[in-house]
Amino acid sequence: MKFAHIADLHIGKRVNDFSMLEEQRYIFKEIIEIIRHEDADAVLVAGDIYDKSQPSAEAVALCDDFFYSLSRLDKDIFIISGNHDCPERIAYGARLLENTKFHIAPVFNGEMKRTELFDEFGKVNVYMLPFVKPVGVRKYIGTADNYTQAVKAVIDKADINQEERNILVAHQFVTGALRCDSEELTVGTLDNVDATVFDKFDYVALGHIHRPQCVGRESIRYSGSPLKYSFSEINHTKSVTIADVGDNDITIKTVPLKPFHDMVHLKGEFKELMTPGSHIFNTDDYIYVTLTDEQDIPDAIGRLRILYPNIMKLDYDNTRTRKYNDSFEDDIEQRQEKQPIELFEELYELQNNQQMDNEQREYINHIIEEIWV
Repeated sequence: MKFAHIADLHIGKRVNDFSMLEEQRYIFKEIIEIIRHEDADAVLVAGDIYDKSQPSAEAVALCDDFFYSLSRLDKDIFIISGNHDCPERIAYGARLLENTKFHIAPVFNGEMKRTELFDEFGKVNVYMLPFVKPVGVRKYIGTADNYTQAVKAVIDKADINQEERNILVAHQFVTGALRCDSEELTVGTLDNVDATVFDKFDYVALGHIHRPQCVGRESIRYSGSPLKYSFSEINHTKSVTIADVGDNDITIKTVPLKPFHDMVHLKGEFKELMTPGSHIFNTDDYIYVTLTDEQDIPDAIGRLRILYPNIMKLDYDNTRTRKYNDSFEDDIEQRQEKQPIELFEELYELQNNQQMDNEQREYINHIIEEIWV
């Protein structure tokens, strides 16, 4: 059985104040063509459908267009909510669609929704697990002190038959995955899930991380986002993951996606970058410019927009900025090694000229647990 795996659509996202709606509309049409060309039996959409929990009307309309196009393919479609989504909004209409090929994970209620599919080799079980936190799992299952325990508790409760083929659609951060700037980060490793909790599944279709990659084993995969949502993703090749699950084997490949506008980083002196025809890429692409001039150029970004209308970002790399950046990076590195409570203690002391007492420290720790765990 062949699955097309996508995730992290982030419909309605703005990047450096540029709307991505038209870029998303373009890439969704490309995704539809890939699914049709690959003749996939089912589509797995692994969360972060929207970029915000309360999406705009334009984002909802585009999502409706995309899902309608998917439904016209006459494939089984599986959709879960991610950490950016409002679970109730994503799950709306799920019960109305129960007897169709459109499968939407309900708001988490302590269990994973399971759907049975069949091919020439027999049954394939598809499980859907929307984004969960330990605090949400404890409400239904009991003790879960961290993300690994929470996800494991949900999976163990499902009583999975490992004699059958089992697929999981989930939206979590698996330990070892490489992150990007466009993702919602958690301080430290609080949201890590160990890959071993997925041992009962033949293929795990993950969302949450925007770089396409496998974690732990080849068949635990992030499909990545369909578009580049930050300049940290310039060198990524966005794609649709195709997983062909046979009787005793899995074949996995990625089909590249080509955006209407790519992301490009230009570096050089202002005069050089203002020379027409000096670059071979599409000047309508989204541009990040780093000027190497020692002196600031008046209205540099406005003047550069004559040639590059979609400049998103401009900075300088010269003697002055390198000295500042070296000092700033050293400070960031030191702070990344600290626990959240240590950072709160430093901030409190800076603002109040005294240290936190035990009662305040306990209160902050409680807040950290509620938000991050």
